[in-house]
Amino acid sequence: MNRILIIKLGALGDFIQAFPCFQAIRAAFPEAGISLLTTAPFASLGQAAPWFDDVMIDARPRWTDLRGLTHLRAQLRNFDLVIDLQTSGRSTRYHALAGAPRWSGLVRKDPFFHANPWRDEMHTLARQADQLRYAGIEECDSVDLSWLTSTPLQTQPADPYVILVPGAARHRPEKRWPIEKYAALARALSLKGLHIVIIGTASEKPLAQEILQHCPAALDMSGETRLTELAALMKGARHVIGNDTGPMHLAAMTGTPATVLFSSDSNPALTAPIGRRFGQVTVLRAADISAIPVETILASCGKTL
Repeated sequence: MNRILIIKLGALGDFIQAFPCFQAIRAAFPEAGISLLTTAPFASLGQAAPWFDDVMIDARPRWTDLRGLTHLRAQLRNFDLVIDLQTSGRSTRYHALAGAPRWSGLVRKDPFFHANPWRDEMHTLARQADQLRYAGIEECDSVDLSWLTSTPLQTQPADPYVILVPGAARHRPEKRWPIEKYAALARALSLKGLHIVIIGTASEKPLAQEILQHCPAALDMSGETRLTELAALMKGARHVIGNDTGPMHLAAMTGTPATVLFSSDSNPALTAPIGRRFGQVTVLRAADISAIPVETILASCGKTL
């Protein structure tokens, strides 16, 4: 294979969970030119990674946008193999735009079609690794994130510190543990002599501000940490505690102990962050996420604190 295209559009947690596949593809084709097609928020991660020779941004044009589709068609053409790790209805339709190359994904007539009837019942990491096996690519043993965890931080928190991730998708409030409980957790951790770091998007700053009202010594880094810095911040933490959201997958990938909170709105068997060693990630789930007590989270942190 001389030219390979990988499609992975997002979201953040899904993109991070594709890291093992990215590394496996590069290991299988060390001499190939490998391009990544992704969306704008993840371009910087792709450009910093050692797995790709080129990163292209998918503007996701409407199917009625002829100019946009013409540009997308040009991006998709002239590849010997396309590995579609998005496997959505949209990305599968890209097969025709690409000129029907050999395709790892959900194109039924292709020899690399992921025909496992249980694919929708598999955890994301297992499903993607299985998809690659259908294309003759073996999964990697572990992911090397040294290129990411060594990124210098503009702001270095005082040690020892614990990271709180109180946000989640804005359109799914049922995935968020109550902010007043995060505030109580921050106070309890602070009394143990730990420094509190709050991360999230700029739009999630109000959540951090509410925590700061109850724990003024906390450091609010919401909207101030680039994706390429986040892994280094996670790597240095004593523990990371947060909702079912993208940064928790990065914490798991770095090997940092983490506690992830789930409601019945998500199935951890399919989407939970997977750590690099047994017991690294603790999943706490309740039908109503607000029913999870602060004390249970403190207990889950165990010896890491």
